[in-house]
This record gives sequence, C-alpha cells and structure tokens, in this order.
Amino acid sequence: MTRRVTVRTQSISLRLDMRVLGLLGALGVATLLALTLSVGRGDFPIAPLEVLSTLTGAGDEATRFVVLELRLPRALTAVLTGIALGIAGAIFQDLARNPLVSPDIIGISAGASFAAVSLIVLGDTSGVISVPLAALGGAIAAGVALYLLAWRGGVQGYRLVLVGIGVAALLHAGIDYVFTRGQIFQVAEAYVWLVGSLNARGWEHVWPLAGALAVLLPLALALGRQLEVLQLGDDVARALGIGVERARLALLAVAVVLTGIAVSAAGPIAFVAFIAPHIARRICGTVSPSGVLPVAAATGALLVLSADLIGRLAFAPNGVPVGIVTAIIAAPYFLLLLRRANLLGATG
Repeated sequence: MTRRVTVRTQSISLRLDMRVLGLLGALGVATLLALTLSVGRGDFPIAPLEVLSTLTGAGDEATRFVVLELRLPRALTAVLTGIALGIAGAIFQDLARNPLVSPDIIGISAGASFAAVSLIVLGDTSGVISVPLAALGGAIAAGVALYLLAWRGGVQGYRLVLVGIGVAALLHAGIDYVFTRGQIFQVAEAYVWLVGSLNARGWEHVWPLAGALAVLLPLALALGRQLEVLQLGDDVARALGIGVERARLALLAVAVVLTGIAVSAAGPIAFVAFIAPHIARRICGTVSPSGVLPVAAATGALLVLSADLIGRLAFAPNGVPVGIVTAIIAAPYFLLLLRRANLLGATG
C-alpha cells in the first residue's frame, strides 16, 4: 500500500507520496554520481573526490578551470535537458492517452530541427537570431500548427497523434530539402546538431535552460492535478469543474516549450522524451501524473547524462553524440512496446 503524507497550511494543501520521494532521492544520488564521473573523465582525469572538493570551492586553479569552465556546463546541460524532455514526454503521452507518443513523433522536435537547420545551412548564424532561438521558435510554431490542425471543437488524443505524424513527416521533408540546397560544410555542421550533441556546451547554454525550468517545472507540476483529472475523461473532468480545453491547451503549451528549450540547448536527442515516462511509470508503480512527472524528470536527467558519459567512454577518444547513444538504448525498447501493443490489440 502506498504511503502518503499530507501537509496543510492556511494557503496550501500538499500530499506527498513517500515512494515517489524515495525514488527521487535515489535518482538524485545516481545523477550526482554520474555527474561526478562525467566531470572527472577526459584528457585531464580528475578523481571523484577531487571533483567534489572542487565543486565546493577547493582545488587548484587548473582543476577549477577544467571542472567549472570546461566540463561542468556540459554535464549540467545534459541534466537540465533530460528534465525538460522527461516532463514533456510524460505530458504528451497522458494528453494523447497513447504510450507510444513523444515530441519526436508528433513533430515538435522536427519543428525545432527544421528552423535550426535552415538557419545553419541557409542563414547567418552570426546574426540577431541564434540557432537556439531559432530552434525554440520552430518548436513553438510546430506546436501551434499541430493544435490548430487537430482542433475540431476540441483536441482529442487520436487526432493529435495522426495530425502530429503528418506534421512531422512534412517537416522532415523540409529538412531534407534544406540539405540539398546547402554547401557541404554547413550541411555537415547541421547534421552534427541534428543528431543531438552536448559537445562544447557552456554556461551560455546552462543559464537559459535553468531559467526556463525554474518557471516551467513548477507550472507543469501544478498542472499535474488537472492532467490527472483529464485522464478520467472529458465528461468527468467537466463535472469536476475543470475547463477541459483550457487545461489541455496549457499543458500542451508547457510541453511544447519544454521540448523547444531542450532541443535548442542540445539538439533533438532521440527517444528520451519517449522512454523516460515509461521507466518512471514502471518504477513508480502508478500512472498518476503527480507521481510520474517528477520521476520522469529525474529519469530523463539520469538517462541523458549517462548516455553522454557512455558516448564519451565507450567510443573514446573521439566519442559519439549523445543522441546516437540514446537511440541505441531506447530504440529496441520502443520496438518491444510496439510489439506488445500489437499483441494486446492496443491502439492508444
């Protein structure tokens, strides 16, 4: 039986699931260990204890430079990107009521990719609009187009998925067209970005991600209660006083922007938004968004950070982009879920 603790004050009432808190603690420790290993490995190896002491302000000048300026921003970008993708994937799957949905599949990541690739190949990356800003704008534009095309007096899950697949196919075709129009050097640069990479990430990538998550993470968790009611069906949600379309639109907006900021920082890292919510539901033992959303965020952070570490160590000395590693890890799991859905006759 799940143990819950209720905290009430004059202004708020909060129910804490002890199992979820325990999982978050365990995932947090695992993430800290992975971050310590990630920061310590490289051409200039640093022992884990020395990494931790440097993070607390100790260490010599050379070690502090390597840890704080060269490696820590990359690791933090991985963590924050994973958090954003984990929550976004959980929201999309619950809204669509389909466990095989993710922003990779319904065109949000493709919208960000199309805008970023177009700027890299055909535009001026030194101009006013940067590649991360273009990616964020592309994700938002794709989300708006998806919502408008799926609207028929409301947005239903199956229509959101079908329209999203069409939007994604159109945007991928646009990316291929941009590649045919570009010069080889710009196309090569765009392709590296397109597979998802954390190479050369600095504090200029960390701070926008951290600022956006500081706003969007509490908002997503606050909307989790409405998402939980929406799982009961639109009629039940209306009877309980929920503005169904308003809540659905707010949740979609949060998920789209989370996807956009993640892709803008690290490129379209494949399958993280898909697999993190599944792992979260399995280890939580619940489908309640109030439990799944925070655990999916922590799972996504650990997944991206671990995949980046594996890509650097298993394919040393050159390494491979993190998006390739996540695809290798998650693609077989996706096929397994698809086979299971077919065997059960599940259509989402």
